[in-house]
Amino acid sequence: MNPKNLTTPDALAFRRVTCAFPGTRKRPSYIAVKEASLSIADGEFVALVGPTGCGKSTLLNVAAGLLQPSEGETFVFGNRLDGLNRRAGYMFQADSLLPWLTALGNVSLGLELRGMARRDAEAEARRWLRRVGLAAHEHKYPHELSGGMKKRVSIAQLFVTNPKILLMDEPYSALDIQTRQLMENELLTLWGEDRKTVLFVTHDLEEAISLADRVVVLSAGPATHPIETFTIELPRPRDVTEIVHSPDYSRIHGLIWDTLKSEVLKSYALSTGTGG
Repeated sequence: MNPKNLTTPDALAFRRVTCAFPGTRKRPSYIAVKEASLSIADGEFVALVGPTGCGKSTLLNVAAGLLQPSEGETFVFGNRLDGLNRRAGYMFQADSLLPWLTALGNVSLGLELRGMARRDAEAEARRWLRRVGLAAHEHKYPHELSGGMKKRVSIAQLFVTNPKILLMDEPYSALDIQTRQLMENELLTLWGEDRKTVLFVTHDLEEAISLADRVVVLSAGPATHPIETFTIELPRPRDVTEIVHSPDYSRIHGLIWDTLKSEVLKSYALSTGTGG
């Protein structure tokens, strides 16, 4: 179901997408994703989960236009995606802040590259740094910031250009649990204001359930594809520190884990050479 408008085309749609990588003398060819189809409604928050190395990030790169599929098509608001997805912002797992720029410079850079005057870009960057609680740290360089502060800068960097789609690749996996929960709640607060479309890759099932409207389970690789989708019928707004204590949360977790566990075991067997 489309959370915003039933007549609006899906924000993002994969149609039988296959991503194959040619082999070399040292490495055989590899099909990372095979005939994957998935639609994400305008304003929907969808989390992708699956075994390590199954191709979650590959699909995210296809959505960003950073990777052209070998077969199949990707659509953005009903239009076939060719080249970079200009309507999406991408938040990577690793820090992507430029070390020679301050927090202010990192956040304002995207606006300046789009042609906005520096004075106006910095004013908008300051507004977003205030919103993520870093107004007093705008002149600090990345090496002067804690891990949580860097992620706050990255969130401001993601939102400042006002993308319609947010692509997030395990953005909080390197943080300690307390900081991660703070960042997750902050993301939910910002997302709740205008309900951008989110495709969120995570290896953490608890994180997926706590954040998403739907959780999509991917099969073990190679040739990964969605095998089951679960609607997360937990009330919003959510607090990720509290929602895990809900009986409904435990029930949903059990249902998804029943599907995910078998794929994790398949992946482990393949990686250890014990699979059939």
